[in-house]
Amino acid sequence: MRISPASRSDPDLDDWVDAVQAAYDDASRQDSHVVLVAHSLGCWAASTWLNRSPSSPVRGALLVAPPDPHGPAFPRQAAATFIEVSAHRLPCPGLVVASTNDPYCTPEAAVDFAARWEARWHLAGACGHINSASSPGPWPHGRELLDSLAAQ
Repeated sequence: MRISPASRSDPDLDDWVDAVQAAYDDASRQDSHVVLVAHSLGCWAASTWLNRSPSSPVRGALLVAPPDPHGPAFPRQAAATFIEVSAHRLPCPGLVVASTNDPYCTPEAAVDFAARWEARWHLAGACGHINSASSPGPWPHGRELLDSLAAQ
């Protein structure tokens, strides 16, 4: 399931968290073994939802390329409601995947997020923002990371 926030072009954290809830509700009706996979701002929406819903039986959270809300490239005006987010211990196993050359987050900031989320950490190399613009292709390594998290 993909989240479908109404505020995709003008991201609003609460709307994105509500979209995570809706996607979780749909997914959990089909399978009781839900693993969240999030990218960029979605990492903050997923972690916020997890902390607001700690009793939801989520098997894990794969958080790929979380942007640093206090970093110089963060779109402060476009994603203003995400600026005050902070990382807190996740109520499920987590894995943060980051790049050495992500323009939105330094590896050091991503390590800090992983530590505060109490999540495992994986540095994927020079992959940019790990999105379609960085051309990862099918990204079998990402699937291996997801499988390792789901197996926990």
